[in-house]
Amino acid sequence: MPELIAFLATLDADEEAAFVSALSGALPEARIRPFAGLSAAQRAEVEIAIVANPDPAEVALLPRLAWIQSLWAGVERLVRDLGARGIPIVRLVDPELARTMAEAVLAWTYYLQRDMPAYRRQQEAGLWRPLPYRPPAETAVGLLGLGALGTAAAHRLAQAGFRVAAWSRSPKPLPASLVAVEAFTGAAGLPRLLALSDIVVCLLPLTAQTRGLLGATQFGAMKAGAALMNFGRGPIVVTDDLLAALDAGHLSHAVLDVFDSEPLPPASPLWRHPGVTVLPHVTGPTNPRTAAAIVAHNVRTYRETGRIPDAVDIGRGY
Repeated sequence: MPELIAFLATLDADEEAAFVSALSGALPEARIRPFAGLSAAQRAEVEIAIVANPDPAEVALLPRLAWIQSLWAGVERLVRDLGARGIPIVRLVDPELARTMAEAVLAWTYYLQRDMPAYRRQQEAGLWRPLPYRPPAETAVGLLGLGALGTAAAHRLAQAGFRVAAWSRSPKPLPASLVAVEAFTGAAGLPRLLALSDIVVCLLPLTAQTRGLLGATQFGAMKAGAALMNFGRGPIVVTDDLLAALDAGHLSHAVLDVFDSEPLPPASPLWRHPGVTVLPHVTGPTNPRTAAAIVAHNVRTYRETGRIPDAVDIGRGY
């Protein structure tokens, strides 16, 4: 009988059906079944679980689980909820995700570089006033994070003519194609990058070291009139400090796709702040088709070699 693989997710019915269909098409030699439809005997068969925000209590009901394949690139929730169990967690590394994130970074960089928030406010005030044009070559974009997402974003921004700098916690080699990107590292490098950037883009994972990384001190180190984009994780930014920097006029605008609590609560002041653009966590969506192909490759490699794919370092959190 074909291998039984459990699918555990907190998704709406249509999203779940789309993922199960894509995974079943990519792995026709296996049976991909949602957890809710598994009997106790079937749960005891399962060695591999494919997950998207799973209920930890359901994971605990899979006694033979050898490893967990995430459908998301971010794994901080899995590490928090499941890390202590010692079951290897494999994050999704999908070039399509890097491409769509880089696309979003470029799109929202243009939004800020071309003063779209100001034009929106002028429209609301019935004000007809052209603003001075600032070309990409005179706009410095600072990327926080130089993993797959940050590297892809750096390429797109550099190709569009922006001045690009990047920061990482530890030194990371840049490909020859990014020789013009100025790289900063460590605690000393962060304020230097912030000081030179007109737009700061956060693409960092959430770890113990990055939680609250961007607060009053860091916003104070940014250029007057600079803007922030947070496409990493919400708790990296101290929301009250960000609002204070916007209210003081030190920062001009913030584009936020991630938040401390999601969905963003209706009472949050971010919804109504004129200096904030709220996005519903859409800048780096998982593509069911490309994700399924990567998961299928991981499962087949495991079956052929017995080797679990490279897993998350629970200590580092990613």
